[in-house]
Amino acid sequence: MDKGTLYIVATPIGNLGDMTLRGLETLKMVDVILCEDTRVTSKLLAHFEISKPLVSYHHHSDEKKVQEIKEMLEQGKSIALVTDAGTPGISDPGNQLVSSLTTEQFDNGTISIVPIPGVSAVVTALSVSGFPTDKFLFLGFPPHKKGRKTFFEEVGKAEYTVVFYESSHRILKCLDELVAVLDNNRKVCVCRELTKKFETIYRGTIQEIQKMNISDKGEFVVIISN
Repeated sequence: MDKGTLYIVATPIGNLGDMTLRGLETLKMVDVILCEDTRVTSKLLAHFEISKPLVSYHHHSDEKKVQEIKEMLEQGKSIALVTDAGTPGISDPGNQLVSSLTTEQFDNGTISIVPIPGVSAVVTALSVSGFPTDKFLFLGFPPHKKGRKTFFEEVGKAEYTVVFYESSHRILKCLDELVAVLDNNRKVCVCRELTKKFETIYRGTIQEIQKMNISDKGEFVVIISN
């Protein structure tokens, strides 16, 4: 029996032109595609005229779903894992799946896990920030409630460039929280809707950025200089 393979396939964060050729070849070749939201992935596949069975896998998926995926791989199936946008496993439940497979299955050689690189919002934002990137601290999303104050205190004390994601619902609150922990000379870069039609990049001190009337619509990446 052929070895089962799980491909970790990065997808565009906005501009569909950023989909890689290797990513498209992989999606055309696999038996099944695991996706965060079947509606979102269906649109992506339709754009590139790809038709494949879709299986939902997201942060609410239970151990039963993980076991079903393991069984498909043990049967020699080839599976692509995608997220709604960007690289699976980065602040994404795909990380839990890969962790489970590597600890329980990978060592005995029954499956293979192959990265198909492409867009990542954190790397995309860092590339245009102008801040030092030889060392940086990525913190994912801030907690919604419990631990949020501690999160921003950690940002304020960081010795390296810090990058994290924030939702449209909390971006304005986030800016207020950064004012409380950042020195006046710390530079901030806020990237909104990267690669999309209304992409906007704001640069300045946190006080300067607060005065820019940032729209609270879209996806955000926040970067703070060291």
